[in-house]
Amino acid sequence: MHISQIRQKKYSIPNPEKPESTTGQNIITLLRNFNQMVEHKLLQKTCEAIKVLYGQTIDPKTIGLEKTKKEIEGDFTIIVFPFTRISHKSPEITANEIGGFLLQHIPQIKSFTVIKGFLNIILQNIFWLDFITKNCLNSDFGLGKQNQNRPIVLEYSSPNTNKPLHLGHIRNNLLGFSLSKILTANGYKVVKVNLVNDRGIHICKSMLAYTRWGNDETPESSGIKGDHLIGKYYVLFEKHYREEIKNLMEKGLTEEEAMRQAPLIEDAQDLLRRWEAKDPNTVDLWAKMNNWAYSGFQETYRNLGVDFDKYYYESKTYLLGKKLVLDGLKNGKLFQKEDGSIWADLTEEGLDEKLLLRADGTSVYMTQDLGTAQLRYEEFHPSKMIYVVGNEQNYHFDVLGRILSHLGKSWASHIYHLSYGMVELPHGKMKSREGTVVDADDLMDEMNHTAERRTRELGKVTDFSGLEATILFRMIGSGALKYFILKVDPKKNMLFDPEESIDFNGNTGPFIQYTHARIQSLLKKARENGFDNLVSGFKPDLSILGQEKVIIKMLYQFPSIIKQAGDELNPAVVANYVFELAKEYNQFYQEIPILKANETAVIQFRLRVSYFTGETIKRSLSLLGIDVPDRM
Repeated sequence: MHISQIRQKKYSIPNPEKPESTTGQNIITLLRNFNQMVEHKLLQKTCEAIKVLYGQTIDPKTIGLEKTKKEIEGDFTIIVFPFTRISHKSPEITANEIGGFLLQHIPQIKSFTVIKGFLNIILQNIFWLDFITKNCLNSDFGLGKQNQNRPIVLEYSSPNTNKPLHLGHIRNNLLGFSLSKILTANGYKVVKVNLVNDRGIHICKSMLAYTRWGNDETPESSGIKGDHLIGKYYVLFEKHYREEIKNLMEKGLTEEEAMRQAPLIEDAQDLLRRWEAKDPNTVDLWAKMNNWAYSGFQETYRNLGVDFDKYYYESKTYLLGKKLVLDGLKNGKLFQKEDGSIWADLTEEGLDEKLLLRADGTSVYMTQDLGTAQLRYEEFHPSKMIYVVGNEQNYHFDVLGRILSHLGKSWASHIYHLSYGMVELPHGKMKSREGTVVDADDLMDEMNHTAERRTRELGKVTDFSGLEATILFRMIGSGALKYFILKVDPKKNMLFDPEESIDFNGNTGPFIQYTHARIQSLLKKARENGFDNLVSGFKPDLSILGQEKVIIKMLYQFPSIIKQAGDELNPAVVANYVFELAKEYNQFYQEIPILKANETAVIQFRLRVSYFTGETIKRSLSLLGIDVPDRM
């Protein structure tokens, strides 16, 4: 039998600390000292109950305290099963005894229920009334205290300058930017950084293709955005490279031999050597094409609504990485093979040997990541360095931390790889080398067009000016994209469906945005009817309906939601919370009269709940990088 189906026993024991003559104002005073500390008080008094009733001392951290399930009467639930080994009594008896003690010693408790070993605490309504009145206008509600620890350096985006940003980059950027806002809301100082991968063999592939087939084409002459133009030549290189591999294999070479000996890849490697040797013509071409990419990226970032505090460039940090590697070799921490290449030996740790410098002296990705980590440590002395990078790089970051530790870096343990899953589309995976990626710019344009079509079909912009409608379409399209991606746990792979993401009735950004707009419309109408003071008319004995209490309890959870999202580095915690809040409010709005309630105090209370809900929706979506409209 499910726990919700078990008959509940309800107890309301006279409490000498709660005399019947206590006035509403005295109760309000008590509650204002108690508000926001209810969980702490329950844990403290439960420990006292165990001590008094059973003569044992326990750690409050060992007590299971949860929000009571929606289908069960109660506000907080204490899991009593572990205490039976102390009480030597049944779970029901133990729960009743602890519940009776709490009722006697916490004035704010109205009653309790017991379902087997679950003790469900029911607080007085005035606790929730005071919570709403005290916090509905508090702009800092939910925010953590300013943390004085060293900053967190948070890396995200990290594009390659040989192609435009695509759908996978969108998930990366949205996760990173949202996490920066969530961590800031938790009181941390966050430094948002972007490492631009602007050197290496992949960059040389685009450069070589441009020299062969570019005919001096530019973004201006072609009308193609700079990063898209470079991506065109990267795809072109791969096309001709595959043809050369095929021809060599037909002559008897293995695929691996053909991949190494194809003339194009040999020329690209020669171009990389010339770049590292600072050949003027090579560096000039590299700078010109990278500037095209930088300009294109900035436009994409603006449209996506993300930003950074500092940029790092691999073309600069790899030199520090090479120095670290050479120092490590000199100090005996690394070793050199006969061909001159330098490696880290991780075999004793169950891994393999890791190449750090090639035989020709050119560096690899790991080289620059070593240099970048060292540079960030010297600049910020961070408490943590978080890398938002896809799960295909799990091994890379495991090795990065181990090599830094081998090199004697005490801060190597500060590195944390936030590994996220891949994004797929209904028609399959993206492949940048084949030119089948979904470009971020194209996807955002598609989202805006879909938002416009859906919004016009629903008749939501009939009284909007052209500019107002355009702003709304972009807000809805952007919100749909961001919410659909961020509502999924970062660790999971996901399927992104643009059509499904823009649905005004599902678990989507537009549904939540519409709820906010609905609340603003209600509040505007309320002001027109003279209800413009949200804190007056407090009535201590006002009753609270079940649906109202569901919303109030969800609002009360908001600070813990922000903390959980920060602790878990998971924006999906916020996304799924705000959807549930919007869904519950819409049910409340449809079933319970607000402006037509038969008592002024009730109207004012419901408007407070509505305003508080609207603000919490706005703050929650802001943590996801999503704007909300006031009308739609």
